Amino acid sequence: MKERILEKAVEVLRAEADGIMKLAGRMDAPFVRMVEMILAARGRLILSGIGKSGLIAKKIVATLNSTGTRAIFLHPVEAMHGDLGMVSPDDIFIGLSNSGETEELNAVIASIREIGCPIVAFTGNTESTLARCSDLTIDVGVEREACSVGAPTTSTAAQMAMGDALAVVLMDQKRFDTTDFKRFHPGGTLGRRLSSRVRDLMLTGDTLPRAGQDAGMEEALRVINRFGLGAALIVDPEEILIGIITDGDIRRTIARKAPIFELSVRDVMTPNPRSAGPDTPAYDALNIMERHQITVLPIIEEDGRIAGILHLHDILGKGAFTFNGKTNA
Repeated sequence: MKERILEKAVEVLRAEADGIMKLAGRMDAPFVRMVEMILAARGRLILSGIGKSGLIAKKIVATLNSTGTRAIFLHPVEAMHGDLGMVSPDDIFIGLSNSGETEELNAVIASIREIGCPIVAFTGNTESTLARCSDLTIDVGVEREACSVGAPTTSTAAQMAMGDALAVVLMDQKRFDTTDFKRFHPGGTLGRRLSSRVRDLMLTGDTLPRAGQDAGMEEALRVINRFGLGAALIVDPEEILIGIITDGDIRRTIARKAPIFELSVRDVMTPNPRSAGPDTPAYDALNIMERHQITVLPIIEEDGRIAGILHLHDILGKGAFTFNGKTNA
Protein backbone atom coordinates (compact mmCIF):
# COMPACT_ATOMS: atom_id res chain seq x y z
CA MET A 1 0.00 0.00 0.00
CA LYS A 2 2.81 2.41 0.87
CA GLU A 3 4.36 1.99 -2.57
CA ARG A 4 1.02 2.62 -4.27
CA ILE A 5 0.41 5.76 -2.23
CA LEU A 6 3.80 7.22 -3.05
CA GLU A 7 3.59 6.17 -6.69
CA LYS A 8 0.26 7.94 -7.14
CA ALA A 9 1.43 11.07 -5.32
CA VAL A 10 4.55 11.30 -7.50
CA GLU A 11 2.43 10.74 -10.59
CA VAL A 12 0.23 13.73 -9.68
CA LEU A 13 3.19 15.99 -8.97
CA ARG A 14 4.87 15.05 -12.23
CA ALA A 15 1.68 15.61 -14.22
CA GLU A 16 1.18 19.05 -12.73
CA ALA A 17 4.85 19.98 -13.14
CA ASP A 18 4.73 18.87 -16.77
CA GLY A 19 1.60 20.91 -17.39
CA ILE A 20 3.18 24.03 -15.91
CA MET A 21 6.45 23.57 -17.80
CA LYS A 22 4.58 23.35 -21.09
CA LEU A 23 3.11 26.79 -20.40
CA ALA A 24 6.63 28.19 -20.63
CA GLY A 25 6.85 27.13 -24.27
CA ARG A 26 3.65 29.05 -25.05
CA MET A 27 4.57 32.36 -23.45
CA ASP A 28 4.30 34.84 -26.28
CA ALA A 29 3.11 38.27 -27.40
CA PRO A 30 -0.32 38.21 -25.64
CA PHE A 31 1.36 37.89 -22.23
CA VAL A 32 3.64 40.84 -22.98
CA ARG A 33 0.67 42.87 -24.19
CA MET A 34 -1.27 42.01 -21.03
CA VAL A 35 1.59 43.23 -18.83
CA GLU A 36 1.87 46.45 -20.85
CA MET A 37 -1.89 47.03 -20.53
CA ILE A 38 -1.77 46.54 -16.77
CA LEU A 39 1.21 48.85 -16.33
CA ALA A 40 -0.53 51.57 -18.36
CA ALA A 41 -3.93 51.16 -16.65
CA ARG A 42 -5.12 53.75 -14.14
CA GLY A 43 -7.54 51.35 -12.46
CA ARG A 44 -7.35 47.92 -10.87
CA LEU A 45 -7.25 44.34 -12.01
CA ILE A 46 -10.65 42.66 -11.67
CA LEU A 47 -10.37 38.86 -11.55
CA SER A 48 -13.35 36.57 -11.84
CA GLY A 49 -14.18 32.89 -12.04
CA ILE A 50 -16.53 30.18 -10.78
CA GLY A 51 -15.76 27.09 -8.70
CA LYS A 52 -12.11 26.04 -8.61
CA SER A 53 -11.19 28.78 -11.09
CA GLY A 54 -12.81 31.29 -8.76
CA LEU A 55 -10.71 30.07 -5.86
CA ILE A 56 -7.56 30.38 -7.99
CA ALA A 57 -8.63 33.89 -9.00
CA LYS A 58 -8.92 34.84 -5.31
CA LYS A 59 -5.43 33.51 -4.66
CA ILE A 60 -4.00 35.49 -7.58
CA VAL A 61 -5.74 38.61 -6.29
CA ALA A 62 -4.10 38.10 -2.88
CA THR A 63 -0.68 37.68 -4.48
CA LEU A 64 -1.10 40.76 -6.68
CA ASN A 65 -2.21 42.96 -3.79
CA SER A 66 0.68 41.87 -1.60
CA THR A 67 3.23 42.56 -4.33
CA GLY A 68 2.17 46.03 -5.41
CA THR A 69 -0.63 45.55 -7.96
CA ARG A 70 -4.14 46.58 -6.91
CA ALA A 71 -6.63 43.80 -7.59
CA ILE A 72 -10.08 42.63 -6.48
CA PHE A 73 -12.15 39.49 -6.99
CA LEU A 74 -15.57 39.82 -8.64
CA HIS A 75 -17.97 36.90 -8.34
CA PRO A 76 -19.78 36.53 -11.68
CA VAL A 77 -23.18 35.87 -10.12
CA GLU A 78 -22.89 38.74 -7.64
CA ALA A 79 -21.74 40.93 -10.52
CA MET A 80 -25.10 40.44 -12.22
CA HIS A 81 -26.86 41.49 -9.02
CA GLY A 82 -25.18 44.81 -8.37
CA ASP A 83 -21.44 44.21 -7.92
CA LEU A 84 -20.73 45.42 -11.46
CA GLY A 85 -20.75 48.84 -9.85
CA MET A 86 -17.21 48.22 -8.68
CA VAL A 87 -15.92 47.97 -12.27
CA SER A 88 -14.78 51.06 -14.18
CA PRO A 89 -13.46 51.64 -17.72
CA ASP A 90 -10.01 52.21 -16.19
CA ASP A 91 -9.90 48.65 -14.85
CA ILE A 92 -8.76 45.48 -16.60
CA PHE A 93 -10.94 42.37 -16.30
CA ILE A 94 -9.34 38.90 -16.22
CA GLY A 95 -11.70 35.94 -16.49
CA LEU A 96 -10.55 32.45 -15.49
CA SER A 97 -12.17 29.37 -17.02
CA ASN A 98 -10.41 26.26 -18.20
CA SER A 99 -13.16 25.39 -20.66
CA GLY A 100 -13.96 28.97 -21.57
CA GLU A 101 -17.63 27.97 -21.56
CA THR A 102 -18.57 28.73 -17.96
CA GLU A 103 -22.07 30.17 -18.31
CA GLU A 104 -21.99 32.39 -15.23
CA LEU A 105 -18.70 33.97 -16.25
CA ASN A 106 -19.58 34.42 -19.91
CA ALA A 107 -22.91 35.99 -18.95
CA VAL A 108 -21.11 38.90 -17.31
CA ILE A 109 -18.69 39.52 -20.20
CA ALA A 110 -21.19 41.54 -22.25
CA SER A 111 -21.76 43.89 -19.32
CA ILE A 112 -18.03 44.27 -18.78
CA ARG A 113 -17.71 45.13 -22.46
CA GLU A 114 -20.41 47.81 -22.12
CA ILE A 115 -18.53 49.40 -19.25
CA GLY A 116 -15.51 49.65 -21.55
CA CYS A 117 -13.17 47.55 -19.45
CA PRO A 118 -10.53 45.59 -21.43
CA ILE A 119 -10.99 41.83 -21.06
CA VAL A 120 -8.30 39.15 -20.75
CA ALA A 121 -9.09 35.43 -20.76
CA PHE A 122 -7.11 32.83 -18.83
CA THR A 123 -8.42 29.70 -20.52
CA GLY A 124 -7.41 26.28 -21.74
CA ASN A 125 -9.61 26.60 -24.82
CA THR A 126 -8.46 29.36 -27.16
CA GLU A 127 -11.51 28.77 -29.41
CA SER A 128 -14.02 29.13 -26.59
CA THR A 129 -16.71 31.74 -26.06
CA LEU A 130 -14.62 33.43 -23.39
CA ALA A 131 -11.61 33.61 -25.70
CA ARG A 132 -13.67 35.00 -28.61
CA CYS A 133 -15.18 37.71 -26.41
CA SER A 134 -11.86 38.82 -24.91
CA ASP A 135 -9.32 41.35 -26.11
CA LEU A 136 -6.46 39.03 -25.17
CA THR A 137 -6.29 35.30 -24.55
CA ILE A 138 -3.66 33.73 -22.31
CA ASP A 139 -3.44 30.01 -23.08
CA VAL A 140 -3.29 28.04 -19.82
CA GLY A 141 -4.38 24.75 -21.37
CA VAL A 142 -3.04 21.40 -20.19
CA GLU A 143 -3.07 18.04 -21.93
CA ARG A 144 -4.70 16.17 -19.05
CA GLU A 145 -5.74 16.48 -15.45
CA ALA A 146 -3.74 14.63 -12.84
CA CYS A 147 -7.00 13.15 -11.57
CA SER A 148 -8.41 10.09 -13.37
CA VAL A 149 -11.99 11.43 -13.16
CA GLY A 150 -11.03 14.79 -14.63
CA ALA A 151 -11.36 16.92 -11.50
CA PRO A 152 -9.51 20.25 -11.87
CA THR A 153 -5.94 19.56 -10.77
CA THR A 154 -3.32 20.20 -13.44
CA SER A 155 -5.52 22.90 -14.99
CA THR A 156 -5.86 24.84 -11.74
CA ALA A 157 -2.13 24.44 -11.05
CA ALA A 158 -1.48 25.97 -14.48
CA GLN A 159 -3.84 28.87 -13.79
CA MET A 160 -2.15 29.59 -10.48
CA ALA A 161 1.32 29.38 -12.00
CA MET A 162 0.35 31.84 -14.73
CA GLY A 163 -1.03 34.19 -12.09
CA ASP A 164 2.23 33.95 -10.16
CA ALA A 165 4.18 34.66 -13.35
CA LEU A 166 2.06 37.76 -13.92
CA ALA A 167 2.51 39.00 -10.35
CA VAL A 168 6.29 38.52 -10.37
CA VAL A 169 6.72 40.15 -13.78
CA LEU A 170 4.71 43.15 -12.58
CA MET A 171 6.88 43.30 -9.45
CA ASP A 172 9.97 43.37 -11.63
CA GLN A 173 8.60 46.04 -13.95
CA LYS A 174 7.50 48.21 -11.02
CA ARG A 175 10.79 47.72 -9.16
CA PHE A 176 8.85 46.47 -6.16
CA ASP A 177 11.48 45.85 -3.44
CA THR A 178 11.77 44.62 0.11
CA THR A 179 10.89 48.03 1.54
CA ASP A 180 7.56 47.86 -0.27
CA PHE A 181 7.10 44.26 0.84
CA LYS A 182 7.64 45.24 4.45
CA ARG A 183 5.05 48.00 4.16
CA PHE A 184 2.45 45.55 2.83
CA HIS A 185 3.35 42.72 5.28
CA PRO A 186 3.75 44.36 8.71
CA GLY A 187 2.24 41.40 10.55
CA GLY A 188 4.03 38.45 8.95
CA THR A 189 7.21 36.79 10.19
CA LEU A 190 9.29 38.43 7.48
CA GLY A 191 7.49 41.71 8.06
CA ARG A 192 8.39 41.62 11.76
CA ARG A 193 12.02 40.89 10.94
CA LEU A 194 12.16 43.69 8.40
CA SER A 195 10.67 46.06 10.97
CA SER A 196 13.58 45.37 13.32
CA ARG A 197 16.85 47.20 13.62
CA VAL A 198 20.04 45.45 12.60
CA ARG A 199 21.21 45.32 16.23
CA ASP A 200 18.24 43.05 17.01
CA LEU A 201 19.34 40.47 14.43
CA MET A 202 23.13 40.67 14.15
CA LEU A 203 25.65 38.29 15.68
CA THR A 204 28.02 39.83 18.23
CA GLY A 205 30.83 39.09 20.64
CA ASP A 206 32.32 35.61 20.59
CA THR A 207 30.09 34.64 17.65
CA LEU A 208 31.95 37.00 15.28
CA PRO A 209 34.25 35.36 12.72
CA ARG A 210 37.26 37.66 12.81
CA ALA A 211 40.94 37.50 12.08
CA GLY A 212 43.75 39.99 12.65
CA GLN A 213 45.18 42.06 9.83
CA ASP A 214 48.52 40.22 10.00
CA ALA A 215 47.04 36.72 10.02
CA GLY A 216 47.78 34.16 7.35
CA MET A 217 45.16 32.53 5.19
CA GLU A 218 45.42 29.26 7.09
CA GLU A 219 44.10 31.02 10.20
CA ALA A 220 41.41 32.83 8.18
CA LEU A 221 40.18 29.51 6.77
CA ARG A 222 39.97 28.04 10.26
CA VAL A 223 37.84 31.02 11.34
CA ILE A 224 35.53 30.66 8.35
CA ASN A 225 35.10 26.94 8.97
CA ARG A 226 34.57 27.33 12.72
CA PHE A 227 31.82 29.94 12.52
CA GLY A 228 30.09 28.65 9.39
CA LEU A 229 29.05 32.03 7.97
CA GLY A 230 31.15 31.83 4.83
CA ALA A 231 33.18 34.89 5.79
CA ALA A 232 35.87 36.26 8.09
CA LEU A 233 36.05 39.89 9.20
CA ILE A 234 39.56 41.33 9.08
CA VAL A 235 40.27 43.82 11.86
CA ASP A 236 43.20 45.88 13.08
CA PRO A 237 44.39 45.85 16.73
CA GLU A 238 41.77 48.49 17.59
CA GLU A 239 38.97 46.29 16.19
CA ILE A 240 38.52 48.61 13.22
CA LEU A 241 37.16 46.73 10.20
CA ILE A 242 39.62 46.86 7.31
CA GLY A 243 38.30 44.08 5.08
CA ILE A 244 36.38 40.87 4.65
CA ILE A 245 37.22 37.46 3.21
CA THR A 246 34.33 35.44 1.82
CA ASP A 247 34.02 32.03 0.21
CA GLY A 248 33.92 33.87 -3.11
CA ASP A 249 37.26 35.57 -2.44
CA ILE A 250 38.80 32.19 -1.68
CA ARG A 251 37.39 30.59 -4.84
CA ARG A 252 38.71 33.44 -6.98
CA THR A 253 42.14 33.15 -5.37
CA ILE A 254 42.27 29.41 -6.00
CA ALA A 255 41.04 29.90 -9.57
CA ARG A 256 44.06 32.04 -10.38
CA LYS A 257 46.27 29.25 -9.00
CA ALA A 258 47.70 31.39 -6.20
CA PRO A 259 49.44 29.52 -3.33
CA ILE A 260 46.67 30.36 -0.89
CA PHE A 261 48.37 28.98 2.24
CA GLU A 262 51.38 31.18 1.58
CA LEU A 263 49.29 34.33 1.43
CA SER A 264 48.23 36.74 4.15
CA VAL A 265 44.67 37.89 4.69
CA ARG A 266 45.58 41.24 3.13
CA ASP A 267 46.39 39.44 -0.14
CA VAL A 268 42.92 37.93 -0.38
CA MET A 269 40.49 40.21 1.46
CA THR A 270 38.12 42.72 -0.05
CA PRO A 271 39.08 46.03 1.57
CA ASN A 272 36.49 48.54 2.80
CA PRO A 273 33.53 46.15 2.34
CA ARG A 274 29.88 47.16 2.25
CA SER A 275 28.60 47.66 5.79
CA ALA A 276 25.78 49.09 7.89
CA GLY A 277 25.31 50.53 11.34
CA PRO A 278 23.58 48.82 14.29
CA ASP A 279 20.56 51.15 14.04
CA THR A 280 20.04 50.55 10.32
CA PRO A 281 16.51 49.23 9.60
CA ALA A 282 16.66 45.56 8.65
CA TYR A 283 14.88 46.23 5.36
CA ASP A 284 17.62 48.73 4.39
CA ALA A 285 20.27 46.13 5.19
CA LEU A 286 18.40 43.58 3.09
CA ASN A 287 18.28 46.04 0.19
CA ILE A 288 22.07 46.46 0.42
CA MET A 289 22.52 42.69 0.31
CA GLU A 290 20.19 42.26 -2.65
CA ARG A 291 21.66 45.18 -4.58
CA HIS A 292 25.23 43.94 -4.23
CA GLN A 293 24.42 40.21 -4.14
CA ILE A 294 26.14 39.53 -0.83
CA THR A 295 25.01 37.20 1.93
CA VAL A 296 26.88 38.68 4.92
CA LEU A 297 27.07 42.31 5.99
CA PRO A 298 29.55 43.66 8.53
CA ILE A 299 27.95 45.95 11.10
CA ILE A 300 30.19 48.74 12.34
CA GLU A 301 29.97 51.57 14.86
CA GLU A 302 30.41 55.19 13.81
CA ASP A 303 34.13 55.03 14.66
CA GLY A 304 34.64 52.02 12.37
CA ARG A 305 34.88 49.43 15.13
CA ILE A 306 33.23 46.13 14.38
CA ALA A 307 29.91 45.73 16.19
CA GLY A 308 28.56 42.58 14.62
CA ILE A 309 27.80 40.69 11.46
CA LEU A 310 24.45 40.12 9.76
CA HIS A 311 23.73 37.07 7.61
CA LEU A 312 20.92 37.02 5.08
CA HIS A 313 19.42 34.04 6.91
CA ASP A 314 19.09 36.19 10.03
CA ILE A 315 16.60 38.34 8.11
CA LEU A 316 14.85 35.87 5.83
CA GLY A 317 15.10 32.76 7.99
CA LYS A 318 16.73 29.48 7.10
CA GLY A 319 16.20 28.03 3.67
CA ALA A 320 16.68 28.96 0.05
CA PHE A 321 16.72 32.51 -1.24
CA THR A 322 17.35 34.09 -4.61
CA PHE A 323 19.17 37.00 -6.13
CA ASN A 324 17.77 37.87 -9.56
CA GLY A 325 16.29 34.42 -9.90
CA LYS A 326 19.54 32.58 -9.02
CA THR A 327 19.12 30.31 -6.02
CA ASN A 328 21.71 30.46 -3.26
CA ALA A 329 22.06 28.36 -0.13
